[in-house]
Amino acid sequence: MYILLLTLSLSSVLIAQPDWQVPFTSYGHPDLQGVWTSASVTSLERDKTLGGTLIVDIEEARRLENESAFNVLTEADSAPSDPNRLPPSDGDTDAGYNAFWIDPGTRLAEIDGGYRTSFIVNPEDGQIPYSAAAGMAFFQYGQGSGYDGPEQRPLGERCMVGFGSSGGPPMLPVLYNNHYQIVQNKNYVMILAEMNHDARIVRLNDEHKNEVLKPWLGDSIGYWDGNTLVVETINFHPQQNFRFAIKHSLYIPSTAKVIERFTRTDQDKILYKFTVEDSDAYTQSWDAEIPFRKAEGFMYEYACHEGNYALPGILAGARREEGSI
Repeated sequence: MYILLLTLSLSSVLIAQPDWQVPFTSYGHPDLQGVWTSASVTSLERDKTLGGTLIVDIEEARRLENESAFNVLTEADSAPSDPNRLPPSDGDTDAGYNAFWIDPGTRLAEIDGGYRTSFIVNPEDGQIPYSAAAGMAFFQYGQGSGYDGPEQRPLGERCMVGFGSSGGPPMLPVLYNNHYQIVQNKNYVMILAEMNHDARIVRLNDEHKNEVLKPWLGDSIGYWDGNTLVVETINFHPQQNFRFAIKHSLYIPSTAKVIERFTRTDQDKILYKFTVEDSDAYTQSWDAEIPFRKAEGFMYEYACHEGNYALPGILAGARREEGSI
């Protein structure tokens, strides 16, 4: 009888517990502060073999996760090394590190109990709706940049900003360093990306700066719409038009507008939504959703310029190759 009463008592306590409430700062804004991660094997654009299937059940999700190239690579690289293996051949070596050093995520993104096959939710096919001209420009740029000087190398390689669109906006997960730290006060929200230590300063209830100014990561202003932080960014630096990384590649011209929405949905989650608009680059605006999960511990500095011997090595290798032609 005692056990039964105790069980009923505990059940009553659990049932009586109030639903989770959005925390607020001392100045009345919803509290988004903390360290969050967006790591996931879900890609920005959907695998075309999946067609219009945005959400899959848990069985299909686990199958897709097991087939993920990143999970397969991690399993292979985690195997014991063969001490008797022969040295590799001298060739075009481009593997800087094995899977021990990367953290792309192991699971599909989960939103409202459904597992997502792409971050893009609109258009329905999960693809960026490039215009013909933008698609051609993107294709031509993707054929490769030159090696005449550092200015021709990608921004991430030069330590100017993070790889791809990790610093944003939109903020997309890459191969590693997918953490973001959010700090707020009454007039500003600061979002610090782990990748390349990129910091975004969002001015609240302000106007955009002169369009002549085109800073790295664009010019961001924001406001609160209920419990959602809405951020509008324009005037992107023209060198950020083409964003390439191992996990995504996209074209966002300096004339584009990105509207982001940050909503804390429970103690350990933020739902990050964004819309990208540009009538010349896209046939329609496009939308995506990414879950941010609470991360434990601190976010440490990502130092890139110090001891960056990769860039001079890349250029020196190109000079060596030219001499052998």
